[in-house]
Amino acid sequence: MKTLINYVGLLMAALSVFPAMAQDSENCRKVRLVDIGWSDITATTALASTVLEGLGYAPTTTIASVPISFAGLKNKQIDVSLGYWSPLQDAMVEPLVKAKSMAVLPTPNLSGAKTTLAVPTYAAEAGLRSFADIAKFQKELDGKIFGIEPGSSANAKIQDMIDKNTFGLGGFKLVQSSEAGMLAEVQRAVRQKKMVVFLGWEPHPMNIQFPITYLNGGDAIYGPNYGEAKVYTLVASDYLERCPNAGKLVSNLVFTTDMENRLMVPIMDKVAPATAAKDFLKQNPDVLTRWLAGIKTYNGKEGLPAVKAHLGL
Repeated sequence: MKTLINYVGLLMAALSVFPAMAQDSENCRKVRLVDIGWSDITATTALASTVLEGLGYAPTTTIASVPISFAGLKNKQIDVSLGYWSPLQDAMVEPLVKAKSMAVLPTPNLSGAKTTLAVPTYAAEAGLRSFADIAKFQKELDGKIFGIEPGSSANAKIQDMIDKNTFGLGGFKLVQSSEAGMLAEVQRAVRQKKMVVFLGWEPHPMNIQFPITYLNGGDAIYGPNYGEAKVYTLVASDYLERCPNAGKLVSNLVFTTDMENRLMVPIMDKVAPATAAKDFLKQNPDVLTRWLAGIKTYNGKEGLPAVKAHLGL
């Protein structure tokens, strides 16, 4: 991580002397984005694409796995990825940044993300507030902890606690299922006001669909601050210099967990991401003021009025 911090520092210095926003060249009009297939990244990529369209650019989005997205950035077949989750992907990203195969922008596009065990808030109010409390409620929990699909690293951490009897969980069973299957079990428990422990994370619509309390005391399992993560923007190594106006825009894109929680709801309900993004921006136009500060259209006009006009505002 120290290596990555050093390169982020160099990039911050470069951004501090960002050139006056010259009109981007014809080669910059097509902005090649990548969506790694995670709902939160689908949401933020749709927002970026919508704003770029309003500025007169021609964004395209390729859906690709994380390794393929990194290869695309390295080979300059991809310009921008909004999907670098740290620390989850640090081991993959650091060598590529060190080799100057791609660049990571210094400011996270999302802070406050988390992944750890959670309970409905009424369970916390009944005393199940920490990892150390789970075993006390083994009977009420039917000895089960609900995870996601088999093979996930988050599930592996749960199983490791059970295998090692960490927090007295040796008598529990990990129930593995799809994300949808797990949430269906949780929603059923919530309707019946039953105790349930499950893998929770944010951003995700679950955070606004029912009251959730994340369990404390799990720093050694999922990391500090409830398994806190930050999401960064990656760009092709020469993108900021080659396309300064579009590059400045993607540098300005900062989201919140609440924003993503809410935007993911329609997307997960099968609304087209582009439609969901446009609807969100129409309902929350204030975010455009910050994102479009100092940004011009592809043709060199003021960016904010152009994007508002594109949205019908």
